[in-house]
Amino acid sequence: MDLTTTYMGLPLPSPLVASASPLSADPANVKALADAGAGAVVMHSVFEEQLDQDAGDLEHYLTQGADSFAEALSYFPPPESFPAAPDAYLKDLAQAKKAAGVPIIGSLNGVSAGGWTDYAKQIADAGADGLELNIYVLPTDPAVDAAEIERVHLDALAAVKSAVSIPVAMKLSPFFSALPNVAKRLADAGADALVLFNRFYQPDLDVENLQVAPRLVLSTSDEMRLPLRWIAILFGKVSASLAGTTGVHTGLDAAKMVLAGADVAMLCSALLANGIGRLKEVRDEMASVLASAGYASASEARGVLSQASCAEPAAFERANYVKALQSWT
Repeated sequence: MDLTTTYMGLPLPSPLVASASPLSADPANVKALADAGAGAVVMHSVFEEQLDQDAGDLEHYLTQGADSFAEALSYFPPPESFPAAPDAYLKDLAQAKKAAGVPIIGSLNGVSAGGWTDYAKQIADAGADGLELNIYVLPTDPAVDAAEIERVHLDALAAVKSAVSIPVAMKLSPFFSALPNVAKRLADAGADALVLFNRFYQPDLDVENLQVAPRLVLSTSDEMRLPLRWIAILFGKVSASLAGTTGVHTGLDAAKMVLAGADVAMLCSALLANGIGRLKEVRDEMASVLASAGYASASEARGVLSQASCAEPAAFERANYVKALQSWT
């Protein structure tokens, strides 16, 4: 089975990509991920709060709703508590690049375009083959409309693309009111890849102590249906590569992503829960599933079950909602 693919212009030996996680904070783990079958590795994110930022931009987005939710900013950790200082991140990236033998993609996580450009260039200079922008904007101010949120993404993309020559991916939220329009505008503006979707971690409530309690919950395969659906809809409609992330736990999950139209399927929770060795198991199962379906390569299978190619394209729209309800017994 030929599993080679091309993602954001980079040739990869496999459609499986290890997405940004604490695992890639150790260059030895990055090499282990590559040895286990990762086609590429996304480095753990460096956060905007670690960098020298335009204080105005940061203040604007981080303090929305602060008057109503006084505790909100107390949950923002001090910069020194983040996983790695910026200089250490660059050093880890350079070491990972030397050891891995597969493309290494840097990751920037933030809310504004202001301070990303200089650091994006440093990541490129450190040897990254690509860069993933993870824009975390939670608009709690009713005065902020959808157009402003879209502008943040487009401005960040434009700023970073002007600073680096390596390919740039945009990791998107599923909450845009007109996702295909945003996806096409980003692709037309130069995004080399779209990563669907950013998984926002929701706070919990500690009723006993009357506090907001941050709690990490890993994904399940059922959560894959959201990115699967939108990749199938976007396939053939945007020029950017498509990456499916959230809920990819098995080889069957990864095969479904490819059949829907994804160039790559990204894994995080599956590796955190089961270890790096899980990646080889997923790779072998994916190859088996695609071969059993009659395909000799991942590229041959890609997009076969996209909306454009599906015998029932309406199944990706409202018709699927009705059919799913009627299927309950």
